[in-house]
Amino acid sequence: MIKVKAWLNAARLRTLPLSISGILVGTAIAAYYGETNTYIFVLALLTTIGLQVTSNFANDYGDGVKGTDNDTRVGPKRALQSGLLTAPQLKVGIYVSIIINAILIVLLIIASFGLKDIFYPTFFLILGAFAIWAAIKYTVGKSAYGYNGLGDIYVFIFFGLVSVLGSMFLYLKAISLMAILPAISIGLLSVGVLNLNNMRDIKSDAAVGKNTMVVKMGMSKAKKYHYSLVIISILCLFFFLLTTNASPLRYVCLIGYVPIVIHMKKVAATSNEAELDPELKKLALSTFFIALLFFISYYYFL
Repeated sequence: MIKVKAWLNAARLRTLPLSISGILVGTAIAAYYGETNTYIFVLALLTTIGLQVTSNFANDYGDGVKGTDNDTRVGPKRALQSGLLTAPQLKVGIYVSIIINAILIVLLIIASFGLKDIFYPTFFLILGAFAIWAAIKYTVGKSAYGYNGLGDIYVFIFFGLVSVLGSMFLYLKAISLMAILPAISIGLLSVGVLNLNNMRDIKSDAAVGKNTMVVKMGMSKAKKYHYSLVIISILCLFFFLLTTNASPLRYVCLIGYVPIVIHMKKVAATSNEAELDPELKKLALSTFFIALLFFISYYYFL
C-alpha cells in the first residue's frame, strides 16, 4: 500500500486534468464539424494521461538526482526527494510508462487511420516518439530543456497546438484554421500553470542553476508575462466563439475565466512565493473547467 501511494505521489494526479484539456477541446471541434469516434476519444485521453505520467516520473527523477528538489524548495515533496522511491525505481517506472505510451500511441493511430495508409501513421508515430522524448528531456540529462528556459515553448506546443489540433486531426484528417485559436488559448493557460510553478520555485531554481523563464526575467516581469498569457488566452477563445456562429450556450465556457481573473488578482497581490502554490491548482482546474464546458457545449449541443 505504501508503494502504491508512492507511485501515485510520483504520478502527480493533480496535473492530469490539465493534460487532457486539449483533447477535450480538439474532440469538441471535431464534433462541431460532424466527426465523433469513441475509440479515438478514449485512446487519446489515455495516451495523453500516459505521457503526462511519464513526464511527472521523469521530472521527479531529473530534479531529484540534480539536487533541484531539496529542503529549500517551496512546493510539495516529491517521491525521490522524500525517499518514497529510489532513483533506480523511478527509472524503471519511466521505462515501463514509455512502453505503455508506445502501445497506446500505436493503438490510437490504428483506431484513427487503420493499417492501409502509410503517411499519416508514420507522421503520428514520429510525433508520438517526439512527445515521449519531450516528456523525459524536460529535466533529465545534461541538456534538459527545462533548465534552459525552454519549458514554456514545449508546454505551449504539446499542451496546446499538438493536443488540440492533433486530436482534431485524428477525427477529421484535416485541421481547421480557426481551431488554432482555442489551441493557442489552452496552450497559453498551460504555460501559465508552468509559469506559476516556476515563480513559486524561483529562489530554489536559481540557487541550483535551473534557468527557467522566470529566473531569467525576474519575478516582476514574470507576473506581467503571466497576465499576458491569460489575457491573450481569453481573447483567442472569445474570437473563436464569435467566428463559429456560436449559440449563446457555447459562451458558457467563458465562465471558467471568472476564477482565473480572481486568481490574477491574487498573483498581483502576492509577494511571498510560497503563497503561489495553491494558485497552480486553481489555474489548472479552471483550464480543465473551461475545456470541459467547451466540450459539453460543442459535443452534446451541436
